Amino acid sequence: MPRWLRMAPDPLLRARATWRLAAVMAFAVALLALVAMGLQYRLVAARLYEAQKGLLLSDLQSLGALYEQRRIIALREAIAWRTTAPQPGELFLLQDRQGEILAGQAAAPLPDLPPVPGFGPGPLSEVTLSGTPWLLAARELPGGFSLITGRSLEPVVATLQVLRQFMLALMVALLLAGALVGWLAARSVMRRIGRLNDLADRVAAGDLEARLAGPRGADEFGLLESHVHHMLDRIGHLNRATHRLSDTIAHEMRTPLNRMLTRLGRIEGQEEEISALRGEMRNAIRVFDALLDISRAEADQGSGGGLVPLDLSQLAGEIWELYEPMAEEKGLLPEARISPGLQVLGDRTLIAQMLANLIDNAIKYCRPGDRLSLSLHSLNLHGGPHYLLQLADSGPGLPEGLGEEIFERFTRAGRDRARGIPGHGLGLALVRAIALRHGARLSLPAVDQGLTVSIAFPPAPG
Repeated sequence: MPRWLRMAPDPLLRARATWRLAAVMAFAVALLALVAMGLQYRLVAARLYEAQKGLLLSDLQSLGALYEQRRIIALREAIAWRTTAPQPGELFLLQDRQGEILAGQAAAPLPDLPPVPGFGPGPLSEVTLSGTPWLLAARELPGGFSLITGRSLEPVVATLQVLRQFMLALMVALLLAGALVGWLAARSVMRRIGRLNDLADRVAAGDLEARLAGPRGADEFGLLESHVHHMLDRIGHLNRATHRLSDTIAHEMRTPLNRMLTRLGRIEGQEEEISALRGEMRNAIRVFDALLDISRAEADQGSGGGLVPLDLSQLAGEIWELYEPMAEEKGLLPEARISPGLQVLGDRTLIAQMLANLIDNAIKYCRPGDRLSLSLHSLNLHGGPHYLLQLADSGPGLPEGLGEEIFERFTRAGRDRARGIPGHGLGLALVRAIALRHGARLSLPAVDQGLTVSIAFPPAPG
C-alpha cells in the first residue's frame, strides 16, 4: 500500500523527531552540568579535607609550642583543660611509655598508629571510630611519651552529603529545564520544517502554484523557503512551456490531417487504399485529441475551477452498465459493488472518460474467464474520509519491472505490440491527468494476480 494510503499516525508519534531533538538537548545540558558538578564536588571535598588537616596540624603546632616552654607538664595541663569541655570533633590523648593515659580521652579504642618524632608535619591516618571517620596524627615525644590528636571528618561527610543531595535536585531541575528548552527549540524548528512538508504535500497533490504564505525570515529556513519557491517557479515555467509545446504540436498537426481527410473524400478510385489512409489519419487525430485532453487536464491540475458537485456512485454505475455487456460478450465475469450517494466535486465528462478508459483497457487485456470488478466505497485514508474507486481484474497484469510508469504518455508493454493490440499508450496517461485534476490519488496496489487500479477521491464539502 502506498505511503499516502496508510492511516495518519498519532500527532505524538509524528513529533518523534521533536522529542528526539529535545531529549538530545536535555541530555547534553545534563551531561555538561554533571561534569561541572563532579569537578566542583571533588574540589569542595578536597578543600574540606584540607581544612580539617590544617586544623589538625595547627593543634600540633600549638601543643608543640607549649611543650617547648614547659615540657610534659604544660602539655598535660593543656590537654586536660581542652578535655574538660571538649569541642565536638576533637581528640587529644597523652600517654606515658607504659601506655597509661596521662591526659585526654578517646571515644573508642584506638588502632596502632605509626608514631612520628616531634610535632612537625608528618603522615596522617584516616580511621573509623564508632562508625565515624577521623583524621589522626600520632607523635612520639622524648622520654617515651606518645601524643595522639585527631579531627573528626563527620562535618566533611555531612557537608558532602548535603552537597550531593543539592546536586541531585539541581540535576533533575536541569534535566526538566533542558527538556523544556529543547522541546520549545525543537518545536520551533519542526514548525518551520512542517511548513515545507505541507508545501511539498500540496505540490505532490498536483498544486504546482502552491506557495508558503507570510513573510520569510533572513535565517537559513527563510533562505531554504526562497530556494524552494524559485525551484517551483522554474518547474512551473518549464511545465507550462511543455504544455504549450504539446498543445501547439497537436493543434498544428490536427489541421493538416483534417485537410487531408477532406481532400481524400474528393479522390475517386482505389477505395481500399483511401479507406486505409483515412483510418490512419483518424487514428493520428485521436492521438492528438488525447494529447490535448491530457494537456488541458494537467493545466487545470490543482485548481477547483469548473468542478461541481456530482454523484460519483450514479456516474460509475452508468458507465459500468455501458461496458458490462461488452465484458460478458468477451467471456469475462463482471461484478460491481458501488456504495450509493457518494458525492464529489468533479467534471462529469472527464470522470466518465476516465472510467471508460479504465474499463475499456481492462476488457481489452483480459482473457475469457477472467474476473473484472468495479468497487466504490467510503473509508478513511490519508488522515481523512475518501471515496476509493477500484477496478480490479484477474488478467495478465503488468509485465515484470513495469509499475506506475504505465501512466506515462506513450508507455506500452512490449508484449502488447507483439500481440498486435491496438493503442498508443495514452489512455492511462489521461486517467492519471484526470485524477490529478480532481485532487484524487492514483495508485497500483500490489496484488497476487491481475491488475488493480485505485483512485481515492476527496469527498465534496458538506
